[in-house]
Amino acid sequence: MTKWDVIVVGAGNAAFCAAHAARERGKSVLVLERAPEDENGGNSRFTAGAIRFAYEGVDDIRALCPDLPEDQIAITDFGTYTQDQFFDDMFRVTRYRTDPQLCERLVTSSNATMHWLREKGIRFMPIYGRQAFKVDGKFKFWGGLTLEAWGGGPGLVDAHTEIAKENGIEVRYGARVTELLFDGHTVMGVKVKSGGQIEEISAGSVVLASGGFQANTEWRTRYLGQGWEMAKVRGSRFNTGDGHRLATDVGASTYGNWSGCHAVGWDYNAPEFGDLTIGDNFQKHSYPWGVMVNAHGKRFVDEGADFRNYTYAKYGRVILEQPDQFAWQVFDQKVTSILRDEYRIKRVTKVSADTLEELAQKMEGVEPQGFLDEMKAYNAAVRQDIPFDPNVKDGRSTSGLAVPKSNWANTIEEGPFEAYQVGCGITFTFGGLRIDPDSGQVVDVDMQPIPGLYAAGELVGGIFFFNYPGGTGLISGSVFGRLAGSHC
Repeated sequence: MTKWDVIVVGAGNAAFCAAHAARERGKSVLVLERAPEDENGGNSRFTAGAIRFAYEGVDDIRALCPDLPEDQIAITDFGTYTQDQFFDDMFRVTRYRTDPQLCERLVTSSNATMHWLREKGIRFMPIYGRQAFKVDGKFKFWGGLTLEAWGGGPGLVDAHTEIAKENGIEVRYGARVTELLFDGHTVMGVKVKSGGQIEEISAGSVVLASGGFQANTEWRTRYLGQGWEMAKVRGSRFNTGDGHRLATDVGASTYGNWSGCHAVGWDYNAPEFGDLTIGDNFQKHSYPWGVMVNAHGKRFVDEGADFRNYTYAKYGRVILEQPDQFAWQVFDQKVTSILRDEYRIKRVTKVSADTLEELAQKMEGVEPQGFLDEMKAYNAAVRQDIPFDPNVKDGRSTSGLAVPKSNWANTIEEGPFEAYQVGCGITFTFGGLRIDPDSGQVVDVDMQPIPGLYAAGELVGGIFFFNYPGGTGLISGSVFGRLAGSHC
């Protein structure tokens, strides 16, 4: 039986951060990835690559993006995103449920972890296309989200993989871990199935970084609730909760929001699982500039409650709760030019019309008269005396509606009109394992650390509840992956 210092289960961002950190300490590291090589990277490959972190100003951006030309910096206002702002966002969107120790580790380590990733060879660039608008000749970033990995999720995974191989980390694909080798006290390795063969591999430590359970239809329905079998999976088909099961089989404590998840508006006719040729482009996240209506033609959510960074991860659940589990996003000509790039892909469920009456007939599944009545009431309620400004919460709202729109309320009256049908796309689940926030070690049901067992990434419970600030998944995976790799 072969012996390694560290075995990492999974090959996404969190897994590779654990592997890099362990290798830094001179450990021999084996990465076991259930997916075949052409589907490697877990959910990380499907992300757009945005990554949230605390920073004080342009000097951090310069250090993390050394290729960024000075003339580009000169026309950009990067602002700041302080630790206090990050804490405020985490507390607010999780309704103050985020575990204080885990949250503190996440926020206070975020900046140093970004610089560590850059030193490893991960490249970053400003998110000009999705997170900045030009105002008075300068790009301004909004929502506390400024950088993304070079090449998005695929670029991040490919860079991690190359760095790992250059540093002597072995990566095996098509290798599903089926069991932890456990003597009743200590985890001593894994049992892995690969190529139809079962092999036992011993190790000093095992780091579980195999994602959430969102691709497990049964578990979605069991833990998230009735109707969740109807959701589409945005990412990897291999994230079925293997890490959760492996750990709980040896007595690990579960933790966090097991009935909660990150779920977004996703093209209604998208496939069951993520499609790497499309990546993240089935998402439809420009809803703050328009309205969303259900099968009755009625608005059902405040599209302008906050920047989309702070609402998109919870609105998928709301869409799933609508009649027949769908909604239509409706825009008029005043805003179609600022819709995100994902609205312009070929594989999109879209209708267009010169009049609202014609649009009402084209939106499949929607009661036409209900929609027309709703648009009449909505248009009459828009506060047109307040200017529209997509860079800030502009206060351009509605008055007198049962479902208000708090910001960016434009009338829907200038054709041609565009409408996009969306369903629910689940990204990752929030429920997971309990870990020691100072080491990443998995804790058992008696609240004692399990020797030899660590966890990172989506299967760490207690960080996110109900909702999630955009870009926090990748930094969470990076912070807790590095933490586990530094202690295992």
